[in-house]
Amino acid sequence: MRADTLAFLAEHRRASLDTLTERLVVTIEEDNPGYRATGLVPRTDLWRSCHDNISRILELLAESLERDARHGRADDNPAYDAARATGRRRAEQGLPLDVVLRSFRIGGRLIWDDLVAAGEEALDAVELREIGTLLWEVVDETSAQVATSYHLYERAAVRADEQLRAQLWEGLINGRAKEPGFAHEVSRLLDLPVSGDYLVVVAGVGLDLAAVDRHLAPHATGWVRRAGGLVGLVALRDDRPDEALGALAVLATAARAALGVSVVVHGLAGIDQGYRQASLALRVQEERPGLASFDQQLPEVLLLSSPEVAALIVSVWLDPVLALPDAEARILVDTLRAWVAHAGSATRTAEAAHCHRNTVINRLRRTEELIGRSFADGAPPVELDLALRALRLEPQ
Repeated sequence: MRADTLAFLAEHRRASLDTLTERLVVTIEEDNPGYRATGLVPRTDLWRSCHDNISRILELLAESLERDARHGRADDNPAYDAARATGRRRAEQGLPLDVVLRSFRIGGRLIWDDLVAAGEEALDAVELREIGTLLWEVVDETSAQVATSYHLYERAAVRADEQLRAQLWEGLINGRAKEPGFAHEVSRLLDLPVSGDYLVVVAGVGLDLAAVDRHLAPHATGWVRRAGGLVGLVALRDDRPDEALGALAVLATAARAALGVSVVVHGLAGIDQGYRQASLALRVQEERPGLASFDQQLPEVLLLSSPEVAALIVSVWLDPVLALPDAEARILVDTLRAWVAHAGSATRTAEAAHCHRNTVINRLRRTEELIGRSFADGAPPVELDLALRALRLEPQ
């Protein structure tokens, strides 16, 4: 490239930069309605961005012509700093990316028209064509740097938002919503009411959240995925949970999922209590599909809440039975469960166990001998019922 051509470009950049900047600002305001309609970018900001990017594009054009080759990877070139700053700033301001890139196309056309007008006498046709080719390559790469920077900011913002939401959920589950300021921050960012009644739901497997919303509409809901499952809040629209509980039961059946649900808790300040209740209810339900309500599982949740008591009651009432060979122990335990379930009726127990009534009586006597306790009054002891429930809750 001739030295006088490079000198022409340097002088053109010096002399026309401010004029080009003002023309580009006016053109963007008139021809790019995204800027005008949103009002997101102050004019001083737009002017500075146009000025810096025009300057850098002309600088990069001169470098390309002087070296007659590319100048390394664009990602490493500091001359794209204006483009990166523009992409990051427009993403922060919330201006759509296609609107931003349209302004760069407008700018490229304006720069080219100005170069053609100024270079008609100073440059020959071959040089002008070469300048045009390299100019649009520079504009394209500049636009690519804008888009990359824009997307990097978006991803960082999403991660920051996700981290903030995760922190809010953890605080909510751990009881921080008893602090009024924290509760209002949760309400604002998660779009949930501070007061009012809630059900807390815990699912052990992932659910289709679109299906969840369909089932629970018109109740407002909020959901978060955590290690091992899903936690949801259902803001009740009236003072009765029946409608929401019915929808949750249908959802559990349709998804073949186990759901644990709390009793009604009041306001965001009660979510930690509801979360503990729903988690206990889900543990009782284990992996069986269906809806497990906390208030329908009270004996089991009491046992889960007091593992020492649960272990002791199993030891006192069932350890001698469990010490038998597996097959014999299993028969006696199954008979005891049926007997308790049928309120001490040997006849109905025999029907459930598919054996003779006398067989049931003999098994009960065998159990009495093993544990050293009498079932003489015919009513299953409450402690035996609790021991059988605790045994079922033990890890297998």
